[in-house]
Amino acid sequence: MLHSTVTPAQKRQAFRAGLDSGTIQRFPGAFTPLSAALIQEKGFEGVYSSGAVMANELGLPDIGLTTLTEVAQRGAQIARTTDLPTLIDGDTGFGEPMNVARTVQLLEDAGVAGVHLEDQVNPKRCGHLDGKEVVDEGTAVNRIRAAVQARRDPDFVIMARTDIRSVEGLGAATERAKALADAGADAIFAEAMADLAEFEAMRAAVDVPILANMTEFGKSDLFTVQQLQDVGVNMVIFPVSLLRIAMGAIERGLDALAAEGSLQSQLPGMQTRARLYELVDYAGYAAFDDGVYTFDLTNNRS
Repeated sequence: MLHSTVTPAQKRQAFRAGLDSGTIQRFPGAFTPLSAALIQEKGFEGVYSSGAVMANELGLPDIGLTTLTEVAQRGAQIARTTDLPTLIDGDTGFGEPMNVARTVQLLEDAGVAGVHLEDQVNPKRCGHLDGKEVVDEGTAVNRIRAAVQARRDPDFVIMARTDIRSVEGLGAATERAKALADAGADAIFAEAMADLAEFEAMRAAVDVPILANMTEFGKSDLFTVQQLQDVGVNMVIFPVSLLRIAMGAIERGLDALAAEGSLQSQLPGMQTRARLYELVDYAGYAAFDDGVYTFDLTNNRS
């Protein structure tokens, strides 16, 4: 009820333990706080908070228009609804190294378990679009160094994302990943890998955990969780999947309403009222209210 009873420190420790466990960690993307609760109920290891989803929810493209305040607020909303660790998209850190440092501390305050920071130029764009530009190695390394220096909880995970694969090729990506790991990154997110062999090459290049992004309609094929684990991937995200599923259902429902004048035909595909109430724990809130507002006033002499 209300907030998770697992502390941010405990979630961060769980995140690190999962990355070191030898079992791939599955982090579906939560497009609302309520969807984070459902991710937990379905048995996944963690929750991902995508920058693209945050922008799209606001009716914006993923081109660096969201603010740090908006990202931290959504991160806090998601983290409070689940006992699972949350990894959040920190884009480029919202500026220079000092801005990166502030980003890390505000996201720590939000209760998330970790953040990934990327090496694109500002303003950034979706990692699976053409025309990306990346910063030089020194700038990318300084972002990660600033993040590592700024964190107050040593268990808060600093993950470095590199988008250089689509710009300069796999060799540049593995070299960039090595430099970012040497700068203190706890894990590497190599964006837009072309195939399993490229994930395998990234695994061989660094000693820290690596992440795979299984976003639909992108530059990577949709490999299974087992295929990714077999080539040494430690964590996989499905960043926009739930938003796409939900928006597809909404569009189909609106089409039906426009054509039929009613949503009767859509009822079988809807979440029921009872299921929604179960997910938001109406019973728990009702029990709390009973305990607070039920008083015995028979002996009240005041």
